[in-house]
Amino acid sequence: MSPERIYLDNNATTQILPEVAETMAVTWQSAFANPGSQHSFGRDARPVLDRCRDSIAHILGADPSEVIFTSGGTESINAAVYGLTLGQKGAIALTSGEHPATTAACERARQAGMKLITLNVDAAGRLLDNQYDGLPWDDLKLVTVILAHNETGVIQDLSRLSALCEQHRVPLLIDAVQAVGKIPVSFHDLNATALAFGAHKFHGPRGIGGLLLRRGVPLPPLLEGGHQESGRRAGTEPVPLIAGMATALESFAADQLTCMKHVQTMRDQLQHDLQQHCEPTVVHGINASRLPNTLSIAFPGLSGEAILVNLDLEGVACSLGSTCASGSAEPAPALLAMGCASDVCLSSVRFSVSRQNTSEEIAEAALRIRNVVKKL
Repeated sequence: MSPERIYLDNNATTQILPEVAETMAVTWQSAFANPGSQHSFGRDARPVLDRCRDSIAHILGADPSEVIFTSGGTESINAAVYGLTLGQKGAIALTSGEHPATTAACERARQAGMKLITLNVDAAGRLLDNQYDGLPWDDLKLVTVILAHNETGVIQDLSRLSALCEQHRVPLLIDAVQAVGKIPVSFHDLNATALAFGAHKFHGPRGIGGLLLRRGVPLPPLLEGGHQESGRRAGTEPVPLIAGMATALESFAADQLTCMKHVQTMRDQLQHDLQQHCEPTVVHGINASRLPNTLSIAFPGLSGEAILVNLDLEGVACSLGSTCASGSAEPAPALLAMGCASDVCLSSVRFSVSRQNTSEEIAEAALRIRNVVKKL
């Protein structure tokens, strides 16, 4: 029997795992109190918070003291951009086609007096190494890059850029929101100053995430009013949400190769079917290293918006390869940065699978997509 609805929008958000829901349910009862309180209820919550911090740090190649809990990736990025550039004059370098959380935070810094420099990418979405030597390193106060792109899934090799940032003592912020919980990520191996992630991208709860901040780096808090997180982020820590995030990340880490192979097999199954039966197609980032779960594909001559609406009617959830503004679709900056023509951008949609999808769902989704493309 075919599934009634098929969810292929996992880069937008994921469904929490059963074990995550169970962990949170238990923690709401057993460790609900403020972990900063001195009474016995608070003392029950504190060890849970500490254990989760230790576990997350271990999986992400960081020290527990480097973990700052936030409300999610957007807050983490904003906190880092704000804290690492506050009161400074100079420039910020950021990738062309960055996530809006980064571009908006950098725009706020620009309004406060900073200059913005764009790091260009090639046709596959990869950062161009030959541009680094020409950067005004003496003027740079921050470099911020996305590790795995939310739209195309393209994964950046940041080894040379991070080495140059270290050499010139320029902070490096990595947006790893789409990478953590999908591919192995090591904070120390990336040699970054700060790294942002969010639980709901890897089957954890919404409303919780983290910022890894290199030990010894000062960070004026974006949110003030309390001593929590060593004075770097005010607000009572939501221990049940943090426990859910830790459980989700532990679930991935326990069998990450199997998880990655499963989603890549399904992604490749869908990609192959659409390439074979829906010509012409353009797979964005096909020649680059990509997240194993992500397929950004264009159907030139068709409207991505029309495809999205019709697929929704057919019970397949995906997302547009463009941004919506004032009720109209506009070419996605990430695709334009890769040199894609405007009409190709506007004919693009993104399918993102998860470990909860099945091969049978993918086969059925491919059939429905083929029928929609044929109809349009």
